[in-house]
Amino acid sequence: MVAVDVHEALLKATLKLFAEMGSRGATTRRIAKEAGVNEVTLFRHFPTKEALIHAALHAFVEQTQYMRLQEVPVDPANELTEWARDHHKHLYKLRSLIRTSMGEFEEHPEQCKQAMCVSITINNELTRYLADARARGLLSADFEPRAAAAMLMGTLFADAMGRDPMPERYPYSMKDGIDLYLGLFLRAIGARPVNL
Repeated sequence: MVAVDVHEALLKATLKLFAEMGSRGATTRRIAKEAGVNEVTLFRHFPTKEALIHAALHAFVEQTQYMRLQEVPVDPANELTEWARDHHKHLYKLRSLIRTSMGEFEEHPEQCKQAMCVSITINNELTRYLADARARGLLSADFEPRAAAAMLMGTLFADAMGRDPMPERYPYSMKDGIDLYLGLFLRAIGARPVNL
């Protein structure tokens, strides 16, 4: 295995095991085995397990791709609906990693903050989009853009994280749920709802 491949394999193995088992369960022995190397090789690349987890989370944040909102809002109902569906899909896909990071906040706050910094960027972009759409007269309600962004992101987050442990709370499909949430949200901000 080439050195770059080993480095990448260690980062991928670390993310996978961290999401499944947390910091304690993601031992260097397990990480090395998952990456197809021995522990000596792991420690040649990373001096400590903490450094490896930090590097893996940093790589995850750097490589995370998400749908960007329009720079100039044109049709908030359609643009926000498409964005919300994509955002929920990514949250749901990453739910194990998110849950683990949040669950370890008390013991490892730096890891949680590092893993969640993408969410802050997305929230800032959504806030900007909503303020711009309102300033352009595309939204008729009087609302605080940051609070509206937090409300929408919080709703999508709760759905993505809560479906597995509380299925009775979500009796509708993911698509139907997002459509229902967006219908309420779009009315609240004064956008013409899209035909869902």
